[in-house]
Amino acid sequence: MSLTIDNAKNIAKVLTESLPYIQKFTGRTVVVKYGGNAMVDEKLKQSFARDIVLMKLVGIDPIVVHGGGPQIAHVLDQLNIESNFVNGLRVTDSQTMDVVEMVLGGLVNKEIVALLNKNQGKAVGVTGKDGNLIKAKKLRIKKSNDNGADDETIDIGQVGKVASINVEVLEVLKDSDFIPVIAPIGTDEKGASYNINADSVAGEIAKVLGAEKLILLTNVAGVLGDEDKVLTGLSTKQVADLIADKCVQGGMLPKVECALEAVKSGVHSAHIIDGRVEHAVLLEIFTDEGVGTLITKNGLSQKQDR
Repeated sequence: MSLTIDNAKNIAKVLTESLPYIQKFTGRTVVVKYGGNAMVDEKLKQSFARDIVLMKLVGIDPIVVHGGGPQIAHVLDQLNIESNFVNGLRVTDSQTMDVVEMVLGGLVNKEIVALLNKNQGKAVGVTGKDGNLIKAKKLRIKKSNDNGADDETIDIGQVGKVASINVEVLEVLKDSDFIPVIAPIGTDEKGASYNINADSVAGEIAKVLGAEKLILLTNVAGVLGDEDKVLTGLSTKQVADLIADKCVQGGMLPKVECALEAVKSGVHSAHIIDGRVEHAVLLEIFTDEGVGTLITKNGLSQKQDR
């Protein structure tokens, strides 16, 4: 199809609008949590890969942390292994943990690496077990009792949270011009494996690296306010107020809490964006409007902040 004058003008507008952002973010680290529709829809998978590779080519250092809940559930069903959940977390016995490691560390991780490499990137897949990248500790779940008794602690197996991140591993990969692709599996001091929430891992990595941005892909337009309008340019205080007022609930709550904690800990900005939009990552980073919810310490927009 031939390029029209109007199309050419639109392309030129996008390129010139992106230039200040490219100049500002060159040499900075951006941590991206990859999940949801963007992981299963073929068009979205391709656009995500191109976004990440382009970021690397213009001098930004992307780090990808991925989930894989639906893929894990599919394999468990095929193996006739029952899944049970407590507070939205999958109870992970040793048999389920074997499947988690196979799916996250093998199938899903290597598919993402292959996708990035196919689009002319240099990606390397690791789990948190490689180089002791992620030290984990067991996640304790407390269930409130209605009768006023002490909260009951529930054992949900090999589900963990981040205890520490080995920054050296990530720095070596970045300095070698590789794009790290990380499966959220960690080990404790005794070598036991733990399945960790990918949003949480992405947030912790962004914090310890002092990342420029933390980007969380979701299956919704962002944090929604009245009349389902996307809220953006939020300050940490505004986000804390939304949480306290219970305006953020369900599956969005842990993402917002993760983003809030990252910004409060020194990450310049956090973005909760619509992974159902093609090239969502580039649109959020390199345009004035973006495609989701932007959270900064003082509530500045992309355009104001540049």
